[in-house]
Amino acid sequence: MKYIKLLIATALLPFAAQAQNVTNIRVYDTIPFIPEHTPQRIAQFVKDPIVTGKTIFFGDSITEMGDWKKVTGDSTVLNRGIGGDITYGLLKRLKDITDRQPSKLFILIGINDIGKDLPDAVIADNYLKIVNEVHSKCPQTKVYVQSVLPLNPTMKNFPQHYDKEDHVLAVNKLLKANAAIGKYTFVDIFHLFVDADGRLKSELSYEGLHLKPAAYPTWVDYLKKQGYL
Repeated sequence: MKYIKLLIATALLPFAAQAQNVTNIRVYDTIPFIPEHTPQRIAQFVKDPIVTGKTIFFGDSITEMGDWKKVTGDSTVLNRGIGGDITYGLLKRLKDITDRQPSKLFILIGINDIGKDLPDAVIADNYLKIVNEVHSKCPQTKVYVQSVLPLNPTMKNFPQHYDKEDHVLAVNKLLKANAAIGKYTFVDIFHLFVDADGRLKSELSYEGLHLKPAAYPTWVDYLKKQGYL
């Protein structure tokens, strides 16, 4: 709970405005939202022995906050979520994944990229780079790319620099369209958590961005129902 409060507080920090002029120079940064948290998590990861053939959940805070061992009933599942991470962060830490030669890899990343105003096409292209590297190093791994979740900017303490629902929909459309090219399975989990108004269900979220623990069994039950877990 202490970490969740810190994560939410960090998300509420003012977000620097991006330049609007179109140039050939990249105008977005590629640093995770909580850069000091990344080495702490990686230090924990390296302590885990290399065991191949397991299931890995790979992503940002939404992944990190899931008790995957408990909700899946599998004590060997690995949680490779890092709060504040972006697609560029996943690219940098892929070796930890490929060294473990997972049987299944579930990826969810992108909302922090959107919060940083990374272009939708760049996010989707980084996904392809991630998946292609996994296929190259771990040809037996089944890769599942999960949709970015809905948002609810009407909730108290919603971090306003994430209020970009159109980009969530656009990124999800690209991820679905690229599934054949990337040779991955696209998993629509957006519909599991969206209300009648197209927003993240308030009863399942702290502030319209992160999920409460009660949301994760619904997520895992769907993965099992679809035959992915």
